[in-house]
Amino acid sequence: MTKRHVTLAIKYAVLAAGAIIMLFPFYWALSTSFKELRDIYFEPYGMFPTNPTFSNYISVFSKAPFGRYLLNSLVVAAGTTFLQLVTACLSAYAFARMRFRGREIIFFLFLATMMIPQQILMIPQYLVVMRLGMGDTYQGLILPYAATAVSIFFLRQFFRTIPKDFEDAAIIDGCGPLRILRYVFIPLSKPALATISIFVFMWSWNNYFWPLLIVDSTEMRTIQLGLALFRTEGGIQWGEFMAGTVISTLPILILYFIAQKQFVKGITLTGMKG
Repeated sequence: MTKRHVTLAIKYAVLAAGAIIMLFPFYWALSTSFKELRDIYFEPYGMFPTNPTFSNYISVFSKAPFGRYLLNSLVVAAGTTFLQLVTACLSAYAFARMRFRGREIIFFLFLATMMIPQQILMIPQYLVVMRLGMGDTYQGLILPYAATAVSIFFLRQFFRTIPKDFEDAAIIDGCGPLRILRYVFIPLSKPALATISIFVFMWSWNNYFWPLLIVDSTEMRTIQLGLALFRTEGGIQWGEFMAGTVISTLPILILYFIAQKQFVKGITLTGMKG
């Protein structure tokens, strides 16, 4: 074997080991979700269920309105993602292409908000949402996160990689800023938009603390709040809890596999131009 082959073998071995480490927790949850209660407690280290059963998945939907929780999380995650894409496109185009006084200072202030811990903002956000009467509503779950500096910064960096010639050609054809954004920048920014969509959707789907603050009714609980129902005074119902966890993970996996190529391309291209 040549030195090149040895190097490739080592790289693949390291990547395979990393993949196993990353996938093992999900496999463990999947395996436990098909185990009976007796197997979970008396054979906790078994890699495969002795008597596979779907009873845990049936219990998840019979003990709680889990379908409603899934729908709530889908509405909140999709709404948050859509609004962040809209606000990020408009703001990123302004910061990347438009010339106006104080642009760099305003952009610096946007970046400065990224340094503020999210927990510090929870109290003022909670007070505003409650005083506007949006507690225990979709609006209260979505609107506080309709715009973030991270999405704006990410998309702004991608917009700066788009050649100026495309914009000049659109201006010659009589396009204004909004039409240039719609017909030039957005179609060319699908990789960046896919990347932002995955990150925002995943964050919103897994968000636990904010829904915990403003949700009071059972009907408005998200999937993460629904999983907490399987923690009782007698301990965690591991089989049902893992079944619910597997179900809650599937939408993220499906979204990633659909946008995988665009996601990788967006990560690769973003930031190539300062």
